Amino acid sequence: MNYNQHRIVITGVGLVSPNADNLRDYRAKLLAGTSEITEINLRYFGQAPAGICHFDETRYRKKKENKRGTRAGCIGVYCAHEALRDARLEIGNDQAPYQSSRIGVYVGLTEHGTVETENEIFNISHYNYDTKYWTHHHNPRTVLNNPAGEITMSLGITGPHYAIGAACAAGNASLIQGMQMLQLGEVDMALAGGISESTGSFGIFASFKAQGALAEAEDPRQACRPFDLERNGIVVSEGGCMYVLERLDQARERGARIYGEIVGHCINSDARDFVLPYDQRQAECMQQALDRAGLTAADIDILNTHATGTRQGDIEECKAIRQVFAHAPTTFINNTKSIIGHAMGAAGVLELAGNLPAFQDNLVHPTINVNQLDPECALPNLVINTPVPRPAISTILNNSFGMVGINSVIIVQKYEK
Repeated sequence: MNYNQHRIVITGVGLVSPNADNLRDYRAKLLAGTSEITEINLRYFGQAPAGICHFDETRYRKKKENKRGTRAGCIGVYCAHEALRDARLEIGNDQAPYQSSRIGVYVGLTEHGTVETENEIFNISHYNYDTKYWTHHHNPRTVLNNPAGEITMSLGITGPHYAIGAACAAGNASLIQGMQMLQLGEVDMALAGGISESTGSFGIFASFKAQGALAEAEDPRQACRPFDLERNGIVVSEGGCMYVLERLDQARERGARIYGEIVGHCINSDARDFVLPYDQRQAECMQQALDRAGLTAADIDILNTHATGTRQGDIEECKAIRQVFAHAPTTFINNTKSIIGHAMGAAGVLELAGNLPAFQDNLVHPTINVNQLDPECALPNLVINTPVPRPAISTILNNSFGMVGINSVIIVQKYEK
């Protein structure tokens, strides 16, 4: 069988975001521009805007299991179960369409282990830093494959699992990995997505603050404002989103509902700077994804931007978009972080999920908090404050870029029988 000829489709979505714990409510909040970014108080640091998730943490595993595991694992387990439920898939029994040994779990992470390490250091500080009080759970909690492994243990999946470490491009990268493993015939079904527990780490906030890249605002809901002239940085959010990926023929055979088909992708590197983005490589990444999909820029209906609310980052991405989309008058552009903040390794997949329902409702959700558009970010068809209806929406391009110069782009198309 030539697996490379197989088309890969999305048949299930499970998510946790700072404003919803399911796709229906999440979409409604995005269309309404409803941000639920709040202010939290971090030890050693103080107050900062942040996106905190609220969901039923014991729906799929017990409180004791959550205590032994990690926040990232808790989010991942919830999202994976919800994705399978959404896909109307059962695993682990004789009637299941996929054997547990033929399911892969691929989780994109920006970082992992920081939260657990900070917690343990704080704990032993109460005992004069005596390491005999250091938990024996620390090592399994901090290995990079932990969230993916927690998902496999909860679901009884015995196929491969691992993390995709690709900074804030990791969510898209995990979808690409899942797609490729299906096309190679390594697995028959993939759970792929991204997770962030970043709000549990004071070090992440302190580092962005030291870089001059942490957002501040009197109203935390207005702190994340990509493209606004007065933007002043990133709002750190936690969250997660997992997708069920299947080969089209198998999805159709079982009568699955199909959200969309992955038709184009690219990952490349700036090879230039630890932090500063580079518009030329971002433009090349978008163009290669289009080329692989056999599409032109004018074929894209929605371009979901990565823009985080940092001055230079937003400008570089806008420069890249102008290079590629100069002759695409019907491409509409939006930003999801303005509503939910920056969910790091989960950012790309959460942002894509928020746009997938546009294939049915034909609406482009807005970017919010743009009170005065920066002239250097003035893109044609940038959707601000109010959703824009379109006659039809069939193709979405999703940008996701990360530190140390990694870029990822994924293109999803509406599935037509």
